[in-house]
Amino acid sequence: MAMSSYEVVKRAIHFETPDRLPVRFASLGISDTHAVPTNAIGTGDHAQRETYDEWGCRWVRSAMANMGQVKGHPLEDWSAYASYRWPDPDDPAYYAGMEERFAGAEGKYVTTSIFMLFFERMHALRGMANVLTELYTDRGRMEELADRIVAFDIAVIRQIGARFPGRIHGLTFTDDWGSEVATFISPRMWCAFFQPRYARIFDAAHEQGWDVWMHSCGRVNAIIAPLIEIGLDVINLQQPRVLGIEAIGEQFAGRICFESLCDIQATLPFRDAAAIREEAKLLLDHWSTPEGGFILSDYGDGEAIGVPLWKKEIMLKAFRAFDRWRR
Repeated sequence: MAMSSYEVVKRAIHFETPDRLPVRFASLGISDTHAVPTNAIGTGDHAQRETYDEWGCRWVRSAMANMGQVKGHPLEDWSAYASYRWPDPDDPAYYAGMEERFAGAEGKYVTTSIFMLFFERMHALRGMANVLTELYTDRGRMEELADRIVAFDIAVIRQIGARFPGRIHGLTFTDDWGSEVATFISPRMWCAFFQPRYARIFDAAHEQGWDVWMHSCGRVNAIIAPLIEIGLDVINLQQPRVLGIEAIGEQFAGRICFESLCDIQATLPFRDAAAIREEAKLLLDHWSTPEGGFILSDYGDGEAIGVPLWKKEIMLKAFRAFDRWRR
């Protein structure tokens, strides 16, 4: 009997030999996972040029519908800190309607999420330049801001766990950490300041029985090992060419489950079908193991990165053709 979607994903994450490649491909209506989000506003309505999230951050978009960027930082002026209204993780309205969102989850691996979990929330509130500078010049203030955000995240995790015990399987979140050449701060600073705080969040999720899934863009090679040390289960990497496919495989294959796809900047927008197929095989050869360790996932906003649906179909077909677990 074929494994359920839940079993396929869970076994891939924990290297317990799934019977096929797990897939998260919402744009083609195919997914082994099912998302049950809170009522977080996130980036807001992408059709609107300007929106505010639940933290008071102002998002601005170009004429093309897209996620946008934070252009208004409510704590850019520290004088606003004393009167700033923090979102309440215990507010029942934050979780209203989640029960209904389980519809269609039967047999699937169920995720919930916290958007802009930690570092991204810090610089959305304070501004990137300020955060990067003050990690070195005003460590105490940065610690206060970071710990407030971490406390919020842990409270949300515990609220969801208490409301839906045993029904959530994984926590997904985003924190972009890399430029095209390196992490935004030194690995030494990352390990001293951020690693122990991520560990607290990961521990809270693991206490609920959840796996932890992290998305991070850029060349984040230097922080993958520290993330593995504190229990990250799945890492979503969408620029494998920037990271180095062979190098990452040599270091980390079998140590963490990769959620990835052909490179969203170097390959999918510009290369042909043959190149897409070649990269699909390369990723499975180097990033997975015979026991698992790879999940194929889509980049949802194909228009924003210049990738038409037919290229996504080619990629999905290629990964399935090279599926090393299909029986």
